[in-house]
Amino acid sequence: MDLTAPLDTRAFSVPPFAEACLDHADDTWTAAFDHPFVHALAEGTLDADTFMFYQMQDARYLEAFADAASLLSTQCTDPDDTLWFIDAARLAIVVEGELHEGYGDELGYGPDDIRQLQLTPNNRAYQNHMIERAQRGTLVAGTAAITPCPWLYVELGQRLERDLGAIPEDHPYAEWLAMYRDPEFNEYMDNLLERLQRFADAADDAARERAKTAFTTSVRYEWMFWDQAWTQQEWPV
Repeated sequence: MDLTAPLDTRAFSVPPFAEACLDHADDTWTAAFDHPFVHALAEGTLDADTFMFYQMQDARYLEAFADAASLLSTQCTDPDDTLWFIDAARLAIVVEGELHEGYGDELGYGPDDIRQLQLTPNNRAYQNHMIERAQRGTLVAGTAAITPCPWLYVELGQRLERDLGAIPEDHPYAEWLAMYRDPEFNEYMDNLLERLQRFADAADDAARERAKTAFTTSVRYEWMFWDQAWTQQEWPV
């Protein structure tokens, strides 16, 4: 299974600025598909405690993703864009939350455990990066900062489908694997990347460069998110 091999075709459109962001991220994007956590998850050998650690941290991350999307909605001048970002915030909480709730019942954690969770250093830093770009950055930079999360997961789902085929019914993480194969995510990505392109077109060269840097920083944090779960990261002091 070579998850680093790029897809022959994508199920959603990738406009020029999104391609430029990928070029800027370069090997970091590829590395995010090749972490041991990802391979163990795909193979079904990932330890349940490690998966629970990941799921609980991810639940808190998604709250910040929703906050960032909500902040971006306030920068939009087109009502359609405003509503789209508001809905993106809702999806992060509701749709992903259903997956977390299901695994919480299975693994033995609930909403109170999520609320009381101490964020890892990596998770805290990633959240701060997204919120800071959404609050203080341009619309294109803030959008670029939230783009790697859904894009990487949707593309991972498609790469896993290519390499694994049908998900075995007895796979311990079948529900997680199936979620990111859902064709509805392709429409989500079309909408997100179209907005990223439009906001880039309205920005100057300096703003576009900052947006590409914000994108790459988020890709780095995505790799680090796998890693903080794999190592069950703690604060050193």
